[in-house]
Order: sequence, then structure tokens, then C-alpha cells
Amino acid sequence: MGLGHEQGFGAPCLKCKDKCEGFELHFWRKICRNCKCGQEEHDVLTSNEEDRKVGKLFEDTKYTTLIAKLKNDGIPMYKRNVMILTNPVPAKKNISINTVTYEWAPPVQNQILARQYMQMLPKEKQPVAGSEGAQYRKKQLAKQLPAHDQDPSKCHELSPSEVKQMEQFVKKYKNEALGVGDVKLPGEVETKATDKNNVNNGDRGTSAAVGAMEGKSADQKASQYFCYCCKLNMKEGDPAVYAERAGYDKLWHPACFVCCTCSELLVDMIYFWKNGNLYCGRHYCDSEKPRCAGCDELIFSNEYTQAEGQNWHLKHFCCFDCDCVLAGEIYVMVNDKPVCKPCYVKNHAAICQGCHNAIDPEVQRVTYNSFNWHATQECFLCSCCSKCLIGQKFMPVEGMVFCSVECKKKMMS
Repeated sequence: MGLGHEQGFGAPCLKCKDKCEGFELHFWRKICRNCKCGQEEHDVLTSNEEDRKVGKLFEDTKYTTLIAKLKNDGIPMYKRNVMILTNPVPAKKNISINTVTYEWAPPVQNQILARQYMQMLPKEKQPVAGSEGAQYRKKQLAKQLPAHDQDPSKCHELSPSEVKQMEQFVKKYKNEALGVGDVKLPGEVETKATDKNNVNNGDRGTSAAVGAMEGKSADQKASQYFCYCCKLNMKEGDPAVYAERAGYDKLWHPACFVCCTCSELLVDMIYFWKNGNLYCGRHYCDSEKPRCAGCDELIFSNEYTQAEGQNWHLKHFCCFDCDCVLAGEIYVMVNDKPVCKPCYVKNHAAICQGCHNAIDPEVQRVTYNSFNWHATQECFLCSCCSKCLIGQKFMPVEGMVFCSVECKKKMMS
């Protein structure tokens, strides 16, 4: 089972710029070997790969209308709704056409409604081709819907038992949690909800509901819709998002249709519904299974390591720098990543202002602002008279320390 190491090879990092030599996938972590950033931080052309991933997610679900199978290999591909808007722009001599392409738009027949929906999103999150919003969408597709959360072939060395467990897990969330938001005007959604209730309650419920609606003034009607997320009023003429699994009585502003954990806009309105909350794919899976902090995959084994508030496959509790196994070894956490002692001393240790050597993580040190010293009589000394300052008052000046005003004046003069 491969992780697709050839994909995006050499692509520049959008975060590290020239500091990264180009994307090179680590052999089991989902990061670049050169700069340690994720693939989503690199300028990798992934539209076809992402469409395959989402297509596979929708396979064997009620959302098969959003996918098409290729004739040559039968792989399901996501049929993204791309919206192209043309606006005439008056020029000095003639009229030019300004074209705006949205790399994704709600799959609704009414383009005016889709356009309204887009305008209600923050400008920096509107997926206009070549814009910051398009980059945001691409990044969220990678983050919210990791291929290794649904496809065993994208995982690293799963056992046959783990593959079977994963397949059952994916089938379960497709049946019980996965959904795609639908954009409607609030009045349309209420009509659906009323119709659904009528099926359950009979004709008597229909008469009561219609009578109640007819009795409302326009002002009352405009304020009867509330966003499930922000609780603020929703205007009847503005598009709203509803999630079928949540029920037709719940509506969201387009910008409020977000994951309850990361608060990011649910990419392409793909959601997972659980216990009254919307989740993105990643955080829904996190609520169901432990995730390995090393390889970013879900853990289907009964045996795994818990350390520093995180979970790890036994074989993946390794030094973030050199990949040596850390079981039974001394390690130091650096930016929430475990690093072995030799790598810490070599790459991350604070440097002593006194002797200019790295400070071992197991020895005592004195820290002031960004400066560090070994807490020894040989290192933490007055920069003028060399008096030991351990346990004494001192005066810091730009990386130097003094025992008295006199010593400071001597040195500074």
C-alpha cells in the first residue's frame, strides 16, 4: 500500500518559500521531509486527486449524483459545480467582459441563489480561481477530508484486520453521519419541513400549519428564521444552508456552516452530523477513533501509546527529527513533537550566554527573556567582575548580567 510519494514532488512550499528545497513526502509521516510542513502547504496541483478522493467518499451513498465514473478505469470522480460569471465592464471605446470563475459553487439550478451564497461568505474564503479563497478551499479539502481517513490504500502498513475495521468504520459513517449541505431560501426549507410533518401528522396538521402561516405579518415572517449556529435572525430572501441529517427545522447562514471543533467553513458543504453538531470529516473521525500524532492516521489497533496528551501507533512514537524509536528513551517535546535527547541538543537546545555551549535538557538553567545560562558558578557570572550570581540579584543588559550598578557602568563605558 503506497502513500503516493511521487505526487507533488519538488513543489515549492507556500509557507517556507525558498527555505524548502521542494516537496518530498516523508516515508510514513504526511509531511515534507525537507521543511516538515504538510502537503497542503505546498503548491501541489491536486485537483484531479482531490476530485477522486471526494468521489470515493460519495461512492455507495445517496450522493452518487455528485460523482461520475470514468470509462477507462471506473474510478468515481467528484463532479464539482464550477460557476463562471461574466460581467460587462464599460471601457473607453467598447465594452470588455470580466469573467470570474468559482472553482466550486453550490450545486443549485438557480445561479442567482448560488451567487448570493458566495457573496455571503468572507471574501478571503470565496473560491475564485487564482485567489486566496481558492487556496483556502484546497487547503481545507486536504485538512478536513484526509484520504487516509477513508481509503486503506492511503495508509501505512495496515494489517488485514485493521483494513477490515477501517472499511466497516467508513461504511458506518457514510450511513450514519455523512451529508452535503443544501442551499435554499428559508421559505422553501420551511415548506419542505411542513410537507414532511404533514406526512407524519395528516391533513389536520396541514390546515393548522397553513392557518398559522397566513396569520403572520410580513415582519413576523422575516424574523421567524434563526441560524442554528449564531442564533441571529435570517432574512427570508437570503440563501440558507440546511443539513438533511440535522432536520429541516435547522438552518445556517452560509458563513456559519462550520465545523464545531475547528470553526472552519465546511469545505464544499460536506459535513458529518453527530449529537446535534456539525463536524468536518477530520474532527468527526477524531471524535470516534484515536489519531496517531506521528502519521496522522486513525488507530484501529487495540495497542497504542499515549504520551503528552496525544496518541501514537507503537511504531510511530519516534523522534520528529531522526525517526528513532523513543520507547524507553529520554525525549523532549518541541512544538508538541517529541525529539530525542541527541537531536534536541544538536538542533533545539538553548545556548548558554556564559560558555556558548548547548544546555542539556536535564540540567538546571537560568533564563531571562530570550537569554539562557547554565545554572553553575562557571557560567552565571557578572559580565564585569565574574562574581557568581546564582541566588543573587542581578541587572540584565542585552545578554549581559551585572552584580551592581558600578559593574554595569564600568562595562558600558
